[in-house]
Amino acid sequence: METNPPTVSPSSYAHKWRSFFPIGLSLFTNVLSMTMVFVALSAIAEDFEITLKLVSWVVIIESLVLSALIMPMGRVGDMFGWKRIHVIGLLLFGLGALSTGLAPSFMLLIGARLIMAVGGAMIQSTQTALAIASFPPEEQGTAIGSQSTAVAIGGCCGPIVAGLTLQVLPWEAMFFMLVPLSLLTALSAMIFIDTSVLALRQSTLVQKFDWGGAVLSALAVTVLVTLINNPIDLSVTSGLFVGAAATVVVLLVLFCFWELRASSPMLDLRMFNNLNFATSVAARGIGFMASTTVQLLPPILLISVRGMSSGVAGFVLVLNFLGMAIASTTAGRLSDKFNPKPFAVFGFVLLIISTIWMSFGDAKLPLWFLMGALMLNGLALGFWNVPNQGLLMGALPSARLGVGGAFSNLTRNVGNVTGQAVITAIVVAAMAGKGFDIPLNEIANTPGSGEAFIQGWKHAFWLASALALAGLFVTLFTRTTRREKSVSEDKHQTVQNLIQDEVESRNGNDEQAPIMSGSTPATKTIVMSFPIMILAVIFMDWIWRRKHSDRTDY
Repeated sequence: METNPPTVSPSSYAHKWRSFFPIGLSLFTNVLSMTMVFVALSAIAEDFEITLKLVSWVVIIESLVLSALIMPMGRVGDMFGWKRIHVIGLLLFGLGALSTGLAPSFMLLIGARLIMAVGGAMIQSTQTALAIASFPPEEQGTAIGSQSTAVAIGGCCGPIVAGLTLQVLPWEAMFFMLVPLSLLTALSAMIFIDTSVLALRQSTLVQKFDWGGAVLSALAVTVLVTLINNPIDLSVTSGLFVGAAATVVVLLVLFCFWELRASSPMLDLRMFNNLNFATSVAARGIGFMASTTVQLLPPILLISVRGMSSGVAGFVLVLNFLGMAIASTTAGRLSDKFNPKPFAVFGFVLLIISTIWMSFGDAKLPLWFLMGALMLNGLALGFWNVPNQGLLMGALPSARLGVGGAFSNLTRNVGNVTGQAVITAIVVAAMAGKGFDIPLNEIANTPGSGEAFIQGWKHAFWLASALALAGLFVTLFTRTTRREKSVSEDKHQTVQNLIQDEVESRNGNDEQAPIMSGSTPATKTIVMSFPIMILAVIFMDWIWRRKHSDRTDY
């Protein structure tokens, strides 16, 4: 039975930025953790005396658990409260971080990372719903843009914090610092996230959890992500690989069959009848497949091929996140005032330009060439990602914001993993064709392999350009309406109209100076520091070139 909608007062969303603070902090913490772990892998491998291939399971186990649980956790959040699941996830995440730092063996470390991943799935599955529900409906773009800005700031800080920490402290210190950060975020979420405001969008229907759908989706996604990662280097023609691929198909068919007949499905497949939802999901997956190329290959070019130190390379790569932070805030606010589709189209056009730009890169070009491409790619990601997610979430009923946000993040994760696997295969194949059949992490130790890598680099970015063009094509089919109105929301339309009228009637409120918005000190600092960072990196690259002017083993 459904209760009456909560009473709306003029101050319903007066403290939206206070509510967003713990949400943004949890996003920052989550992304900070992910980026720090990548930097720490070599130190972990050395400490436990294991190979780099084995230590990669520190990342793979997180990817598997996140992909398997994020959608079921999103549904749990819809049923039992996004705030409750989010806080529990933060506490689990902190417990897992503490256990990881204390792990005396590699197997116990993997177990601790599993706990972190479960907490991470609970956090990620509810973040988008919490952010959107904390803002009035007409400010959905601002909510999503601020969320993406928090992600970008976490991405900026992660490599820098990890690099500085590893210079003076053991790798365990990185996980220990996540513990108080997680506790602080959980405490601020309990205090600042307004449950009464969430109740305006949270479903009050008594629902059953779809165990069958949860198990089938978790199994299908786990096998799929494992297959894409291929951690044991199976041949694509081997019986085990083909059998696993067939298993994925069977599980997905069973999942669709089950969901279409479930009384309370975890993922209502009828949502795909909505053109905005279907095209936004497709464009999102394709877009992240293309964008992940920029996350994967430039670090190898800078460190392994150009011989740059990881510290300097980290500052160069931060430009990508800076571009994303600036564009996300801008695109979010503009999407609230205008139709979001043109901004998504513009973002994909920038993505096409940046990937074509990248395809002309090589080891001997000036560093500013690569820096410009990285910055442009970050701007592209911010401009297409925020409107795309806004179109996707706007096509959903409020009762499905949790599972919808989780599915959006799952689409991103699968797109990233798939893109990384395909791009790696292309580069490795190109290098093998030149006589260098080696892992990418061995380029620095293999003279002459840099030229072969550049050949694979060019092929990879041409593919990324083609994917970006496909994403643009799909986005063009999206409707031009600002927000889809679902049938299940019609009965709340009076409430939503009242909310909109009251919010629009407020002027001169202190909400106009929000945290992490386009007018905040944080964003201004990012913009102002950009030219200083460019000059600093160009100067460091000039010094490096003078010191290594006789290097010819590209």
